[in-house]
Amino acid sequence: MKRTPRHTMISWRSTMLPRLHFCLLISLPVLLVQGSATNSAKTSPAAPASAPPRPPPPLGDPTWALGLRLYQALRSDSSSVNTLFSPLLVAASLEALGEGSAGNTASQVQDLLKPASPSKAGAQAGELLSESLKRFSDANGTSFHLHASSAVFLKQAPAFSQEFVKKSQSRFRLQHQTLEKGDSKADQKRLHDWAKAELNGLEGGPLETEIKVKAGGLILANALRFKGLWERQFSEESTDLRTFLGKKYTKVMMMHRAGLYRRHEDIDNMVQLLEAPLWGGKASIMLLMPFHVESLARLDKLLTLELLSKWLEKANVTSVAISLPKANVTSTLSLQKQLSALGLTDAWDQKVADFSGVSDKSKGKLHLGGVVHWASLELAAQAGKGDLEDESVEKPKLFYADHPFIVFVRDNTTGALLLMGALDHAEGEALHDEL
Repeated sequence: MKRTPRHTMISWRSTMLPRLHFCLLISLPVLLVQGSATNSAKTSPAAPASAPPRPPPPLGDPTWALGLRLYQALRSDSSSVNTLFSPLLVAASLEALGEGSAGNTASQVQDLLKPASPSKAGAQAGELLSESLKRFSDANGTSFHLHASSAVFLKQAPAFSQEFVKKSQSRFRLQHQTLEKGDSKADQKRLHDWAKAELNGLEGGPLETEIKVKAGGLILANALRFKGLWERQFSEESTDLRTFLGKKYTKVMMMHRAGLYRRHEDIDNMVQLLEAPLWGGKASIMLLMPFHVESLARLDKLLTLELLSKWLEKANVTSVAISLPKANVTSTLSLQKQLSALGLTDAWDQKVADFSGVSDKSKGKLHLGGVVHWASLELAAQAGKGDLEDESVEKPKLFYADHPFIVFVRDNTTGALLLMGALDHAEGEALHDEL
């Protein structure tokens, strides 16, 4: 596609998409200015003299190393829609299981969690993951609302060793559950009921791939429900119905706000990155979006940890007018195929898997039977508790998220990646083709 200059983007959309209501696009700058004005009755202060400190770079963190690789493995399936998972929960539960393993099984887990470059502090993956879990737990209720749990289910095998239980609970917050005698339907129901309870009553979707657990099988399960609280609220007065140009065109509520945010444009690759802080600056949400309306297929293939790190390093604080869809993104995943493709092979084979540290007398009996994951992300207008003056905004750049984008949630102290996913489709009334 021929690259379109940034200053002609609004007219480009109106030309290429004649069925959209042109008056809505024309009214966008007015709404953005109104949204910025209604957020504060005070005089806006001058922009800060310096930007807040940057989190540690992704290249030294195991959650980013696993997250990017797992994301691309999941997205290699062209039918994937609204992929969402927690690299931190997956990595921490795998690390816990890895510390209860030996031989090639342990080595393969270590390779899977090895960061792209060594941590500057020289910390091991287990230490980094344990600290990151604590940070997110401490920030819960202030920077965001979070329900997050990990568990290992054991099917008809010797009980967990006390040492493994104590260590995995204290370091990685891993629950220890059992699967009773029964068929795969009974096991699926047990897992689904656990996920619903850990998601605070949210009904998670069914697993697309049936998991058949044999005696001695271990199931790793992760469940996460996240709602970020912005540092400064999006104006309710400037929330309106717009069109989201995803897998299907739908009418959704869009939120608008103008403020100061870290932002970077890669002109060559036609991609823009935006980082929006959550309340208290403890965490942030990052959005990665193509310049123009397109699926994420090109960006998914383009994305590497090195390139993403470069974009984050180049992002600078600037005036931005943001429009985001109000959306609830949910995903239910079974990760055996993807983890196997990334090198975790011995763990699934009962004859060669070595989980001798997980359960007494388990050699030749225990194996990994599945890794399942439920996730939910809510994008809403709400900010944290407290009043902040709005920033001084001049000639803002436009970040108009009316088409698919990738979303990240990271801790700003450790740099860990809590959540990663893609919004391909926003739920709403379908926009029918009139032709």
